[in-house]
Amino acid sequence: MATVVPFKAIRPTRDKVHLVASRSVDGYNLGELKEKLAGNPYTFLHVINPDFDDGNRTKPGSRERLVKIKRRFKNFISQKVFQQEEQPCYYLYRQIKENHTYTGIIACTSIDDYTNGIIKIHEQTLTQREEKLKEYLEVCEFNAEPVLFAYPDNSNINELVNDVLSYVPEYDFTTTDKIRHSVWVIKKQKSIKLLIEAFAAMPHIYIADGHHRSASSALLGKIKRHDNKHASGNEAYNFYLGVFFPESQLTIYDYNRVVKDLNGLTATEFLEKLNHKFDVELLNAELFKPLKKHQFSMYFKNKWYALKIKKQYINDAHPVEGLDAEILTQQILSPIFNITNLKTDKRIAFVPGIKGAAELKKIVDSGKAEVAFGLFPVTMKELKLIADTNNIMPPKSTWIEPKMRSGLLIYSLKDEK
Repeated sequence: MATVVPFKAIRPTRDKVHLVASRSVDGYNLGELKEKLAGNPYTFLHVINPDFDDGNRTKPGSRERLVKIKRRFKNFISQKVFQQEEQPCYYLYRQIKENHTYTGIIACTSIDDYTNGIIKIHEQTLTQREEKLKEYLEVCEFNAEPVLFAYPDNSNINELVNDVLSYVPEYDFTTTDKIRHSVWVIKKQKSIKLLIEAFAAMPHIYIADGHHRSASSALLGKIKRHDNKHASGNEAYNFYLGVFFPESQLTIYDYNRVVKDLNGLTATEFLEKLNHKFDVELLNAELFKPLKKHQFSMYFKNKWYALKIKKQYINDAHPVEGLDAEILTQQILSPIFNITNLKTDKRIAFVPGIKGAAELKKIVDSGKAEVAFGLFPVTMKELKLIADTNNIMPPKSTWIEPKMRSGLLIYSLKDEK
């Protein structure tokens, strides 16, 4: 049974929410970041980047920086930029982006569900990054970016969601990237009971995005439990923040690859090697994306190609080996380019499919890469099969929407006295 429970969110006041909520700091280049910080005193970026306000530079991830983040967060609370809910609530979140509408529940889940496998994973985590995020949570004592979860579509939850949507939202604003964000506070006890029971009836939920955030929360909880021999199990560190969407609503985009050089091969030699395992078709197209599984696009020397893997090199019986990302690695990246570790090799870079085929063309035409490969998106069925069979996807296999704003709803890891 899945544990998905209400919490007392720390959240912006209604009049400032559109100013506070920001994209993840990784979503801004340096120029954009400086512009946002200089022009908006309320952006949550001031909390995450506290050096901007006092001009004293600290090392990213250092304890000194983390202490400053915590102090800046407290300042936002004392200045009444943030307020805290008086009772535990669920929060209904809706995002409208272009032709997509995503509606999910923001709540907390249990670190026990993560460690005992009720929460299913499909991605490996790096110990070093887990440790850094754990230190962040331990020092700052708040969680501002929810993990993205997928749950099986549920008629009881759908009925409740549709009822809540009929009311005026607590927040309703559109950001400069033309995305509309709306939030409803669910505080009726009858509704809370229904949601607790509906999630508890689910044998599993799936991490769509946020494996490191989940792992770091579990790591912190394990340490805290060891240090607190008289813990009740209800301490704040036993839970972490998530946004839960029905799996049918999530959009999974491809995650594409660009390679900086041909590993010493000439263009002719490279194409000859491709022909051993692929049917290679030169296209007369301005842009091209794969139309089905096991078809790849390739942009090379100002031309688009369609690559189709030959049947004898396909193993669809295996959840991972049948993935196009793995086929690309095993049949092209590793044997032709000698790229054997996608996480560390600096000759390969990854491009989210949401940017389109035009971005691949742009990168190669600029000279930053020699060749680009486009993949067909992974399906939710494939993602779940890999998680259910305890397999792991290749790095950067999926780009999943929606992406949440930071600072919209915050979970405090500090226990009430």
